[in-house]
This record gives sequence, structure tokens and C-alpha cells, in this order.
Amino acid sequence: QVQLAESGGGLVQAGGSLRLSCVASGLTFSSYAMAWFRQAPGKEREFVAAVSWGGGSTYYADSAKGRFTISRDNDKSAVALQMISLKPEDTAVYYCAAGLLGYSDPDYWGQGTQVTVSS
Repeated sequence: QVQLAESGGGLVQAGGSLRLSCVASGLTFSSYAMAWFRQAPGKEREFVAAVSWGGGSTYYADSAKGRFTISRDNDKSAVALQMISLKPEDTAVYYCAAGLLGYSDPDYWGQGTQVTVSS
């Protein structure tokens, strides 16, 4: 059974930082591209960042560029999202996702972790 377990969400003031983590189990982690998506209240889920199977390539939404950094540790079956200079508009539930053929159509999703940025 595949599980993606996110952690690290919370409440932070605008300008602050958070680091989200996702630990995977039940799959060959290094075979999957990993990504973070988010969903704000009343909005559709949107792509935030992704990292390739070996970690050599990363991809970011325009809203994340320069502020968020995605990384992975295949030995620990983990992916992280370091977020700095957080804005109230970053408030959302953040989801970890794994895609065998890429990040755009994930096969597995975590249950999400809430990030709230106060102004």
C-alpha cells in the first residue's frame, strides 16, 4: 500500500518560512517524479513544484520561483519543500504527489498539510 505522509505545515506570519516534508512508503521511490501541489479554499488544486526521479531537474510554478525550493532524498524516500518569504496568498493545503511517468499526472497523493500565512 502506497502512502505519502506530509508534515511541517502550520501557521506563520507573512515573510516567514516553513519546510514541508513528505515521506513515501510502499513504492520504489527513486522511480517516481515527486511534486507538491496546493489547494486554497474555493480554488482548484494547482501545481507548486516538482523534482525529477534523480533530483537533477526541478520545476516551479511562477508563484513559487525564487521563494520555494524542492529537494529529494532517495535514500530516505523523502521529498521536501522549503518555503521562504511566505505570503498570505500561499495559504492552502499542500499535497505531496508521486508520478511514475512524470509530475503532471500523479499516481499517488498524500492527504495534505495545512499552511496558513497571516498578514
